[in-house]
Order: sequence, then structure tokens, then C-alpha cells
Amino acid sequence: MSTVTEQSHQKLKTVDIAYIGLFSTLMMIGANITSFVPFMIVGGVPITLQTFFAILAGLILGSRKGALACTVYMCIGLAGAPVFARFGGGFSQLLSPTFGFIITFILAAFVAGLMVERSGTKKSYILAAFIATAINYLVGTNWMFIAYKLWASAPEDFSYRLAWLWMIPPLPKDIILAIFAGILAYRLQKTLNIMPIQ
Repeated sequence: MSTVTEQSHQKLKTVDIAYIGLFSTLMMIGANITSFVPFMIVGGVPITLQTFFAILAGLILGSRKGALACTVYMCIGLAGAPVFARFGGGFSQLLSPTFGFIITFILAAFVAGLMVERSGTKKSYILAAFIATAINYLVGTNWMFIAYKLWASAPEDFSYRLAWLWMIPPLPKDIILAIFAGILAYRLQKTLNIMPIQ
């Protein structure tokens, strides 16, 4: 292997690490965005951007690197850094009813990336963002229901239906952000060409 080729591979590896670190950091900021931008509270409900950045990571970096960025974010939080929503952190977060959403960020990023690796049209990017959002809701809400039923304190009238009703307030925001993520990722990919389309 020539020196030029070695340097090229080394540069690519460095760039990959930089992008993975960037998206991990964006997820940390997105978890508590209202602390930096107070007006992002609608109807008393804080608007977090973790899901948005997780999906964006998959769409821009691809399935494996996008999932890795989300994994790094999760591991940093479990190690004790206050990077989860409401500045949560530590191994005890595994018992949180909402931790299923954090785990699902990894799967959502992977699926979104996998879809656009196979088709690079704008429609594919938006569809991938929608499917990734649906995965996050499906797994995260079921995790929350199981957590409240098995180990977490839940309201007396808590039910599977109520768990899904709790997800209605953030749904419009996540639908809008899914569309935005798809369009933004498509345009950035055309400009930066970070992830080669197969």
C-alpha cells in the first residue's frame, strides 16, 4: 500500500471519528435543548431533539456509523455524564421507564442509514426518517409500559392505552422533525457526500 493510500485511509478514519463525535455531542445538547433555548417549550412540554439528531446521524453517516454515534452517546450517559433528558446520567438510568427510547436511538439510526444506503432519493430519506421515528415510538413506548408494570411506580389507572396517549403531545413535533431531517440530510449528503450510496 502506498503512502498516499495510507494517508487517505487515515484521514477517512479521522473524519469518521470526528463526525461520530459531532453527532454524539449534538444528541447531548438536544436532550436538554430547552436549557439553552427556553422558548422551545410548547404547552408546558419541553421539546427535545435527541430523536431528530439520532435519525439525522443515520441518514448522514450511514447505518453503522450513525448507530455508533448513538451508542457513544448512550455509553457516555451510562458512565455518569448528565447527558440524558433533564440532565440525567449514570447506570441507574437503565431502570428509567424512558430508557427504551435511548436504546432505540441506536436501532433508529441504523435502520434510517440502511434505507438510504440502498436508495438515495429525497423520498427515501423522508420515508427512512418516518420509519425510524415509528421504531422509536414503538419500542420506547412498549419499554415504558413494561417498566411501569414491572419495576417503576405508575399511576393507579395506568394502562397500555394510557402509555400511548402520553405519546400524543410530542407526536406532531416528531412528524415535523422527521420531514425536516429527511430533507436536510438529503441536501447535506448531496453537498458533502459523506456516505456513498450503494
